[in-house]
Amino acid sequence: MDRYLTLLCLAPILYTIYRCFTGTSLSRVRGPKPTSFLFGNLPELYQGQAGEADFRWQRLYGDVIRVKGILGVSMLLGDMAFVLTFVLGCRRINLWLLIRKLCHGFLPLPRIISQSHLERRVQSLILNGKSVVWAEGDIHKRQRKILNPGFGGAESRAFLVISQASAERLSMTWSETIEANNGDKVVLDIPSWISRATLDAIAEAAFDIRLGCLRNSDNALAKSYNGMLMNVYGTPSSIQIFIQEALKYIPTSILTYWAKHSSNRRVVRIRETRKVATAIAESMVKEKAEFLLQGKGGRDIFTLLGEYDMRKHKLSDEELYSQMRIILIAGQESTSHTINWTLLELARKPEIQSRLRSEITQHESAIHARGDTQFTASDLDNMLYLNAIIKEALRYHCAAAQVFRVASQDCILPLSRPITTESGELMYEVLVPKGTRIIASVAAYNRNKDMWGEDADVFNPGRWLDGIAKDKKEAATGVYSSLLTFGGGHRACLGWRFAVIEIQAFLVEIVRKFEISLTEKARRIRRESCLVMVPTVEGEVTRGVQLPLAISITPRNRDE
Repeated sequence: MDRYLTLLCLAPILYTIYRCFTGTSLSRVRGPKPTSFLFGNLPELYQGQAGEADFRWQRLYGDVIRVKGILGVSMLLGDMAFVLTFVLGCRRINLWLLIRKLCHGFLPLPRIISQSHLERRVQSLILNGKSVVWAEGDIHKRQRKILNPGFGGAESRAFLVISQASAERLSMTWSETIEANNGDKVVLDIPSWISRATLDAIAEAAFDIRLGCLRNSDNALAKSYNGMLMNVYGTPSSIQIFIQEALKYIPTSILTYWAKHSSNRRVVRIRETRKVATAIAESMVKEKAEFLLQGKGGRDIFTLLGEYDMRKHKLSDEELYSQMRIILIAGQESTSHTINWTLLELARKPEIQSRLRSEITQHESAIHARGDTQFTASDLDNMLYLNAIIKEALRYHCAAAQVFRVASQDCILPLSRPITTESGELMYEVLVPKGTRIIASVAAYNRNKDMWGEDADVFNPGRWLDGIAKDKKEAATGVYSSLLTFGGGHRACLGWRFAVIEIQAFLVEIVRKFEISLTEKARRIRRESCLVMVPTVEGEVTRGVQLPLAISITPRNRDE
């Protein structure tokens, strides 16, 4: 009797195991046909505009898509629930899962964390060294713990004054340029200005140094960073894509040697940029070391990092320089391009720009009435339309279109809504074998119509005021307004608060003083993917990052 009872109890578990391994597989997930066995679907994915293939495949095949990598290797690309699991973690196949399946999915699952693609880690190592972006596992936990104190709420709010000062210096320079043109509108290449202004801001906030990049376009660091990611990662050929994907098969020691000695122009550019950034980092360390030992220092990130480091977890020199390099490039690139894209949308839609300017004027009057001259962090947070525009820009023009992960062991991917297989069956979950390469499309998630409404493909700040977006808190995934632009989970962007505050400060200063309008070239802007998403001009991609917009003084400021 006991034997039969045991078999009876084991039967549903054995059947569930059978269904796990035979009822779901990558081969049943639909996807586009590869362009070739050698290159798979990767040229279509990486040579088009950022998110272009993701959006098209999402419409054709649903939220989870099978794509082919080099040499016919199957990978998964997806958004929504796919991102929810693999950015934040995936689910282990174990007895708890089987019990949960028998209980109709009401029990929670233990979570394991996926890993980054090896070749992406190698690229990060070559570019910035052993930074928190490169690190995995215990090394990542240790580095993140050291960095966290520098990115808290109080530190982020203190960054506002620095951002405002940098934005004001930018507006003064633009005003001088317009005055030199007899007060008429001028055409400016926006990224070249915004990148220098934001680099000044992050250098002062992070390291308490004044680079002066805005006034000095010959600044070594500014010149080194200007267009670097586009020059290194933009417009890859099919062969370059193949080599990039094949990096995972080459020992790191060989790649490190190659990065030091290769004459390839892209590698040389990385080496030059890293050399300049490291020289500045070493100089700062020498200047500040004595002050830190004496217990002196400000509230900049470097001082906080150094104090914490000396008290608890020692960073090696290489790790320290790596953190400094990644803070500079990440803090400048993603934020500056978000500002660029937002200004482009304001130029495309003058009615949005005008409404924002009215809100700024209204709040500015209230600030002056209470005897203040500057917007506080609370003032900026209370500007509903400003923040709706920022959220919409972060959604519509996400800084990084994709996140790359690898399943660290066999996982079950539960789907929030089923997908249809090639045979027409519905799949409610997918077995993801260990080692499966994942491309989590942030761009597709941020355009998902179930999440953001039927007009998800339209730039519409109104969705954050009275649309579907404000009702999605229960589906919150990322660290900011249910968006995955800053990532989520244990690898979420450390500086997301800094980024939001900086974008607020720059938009208020620019829109308050200037009218932005389109040029003919600005009507031909492409979304180019090169680790971050940058603007280029159709037909002039080889000229690199460009966003030429017409700038003029607002009538109100012209009369002052």
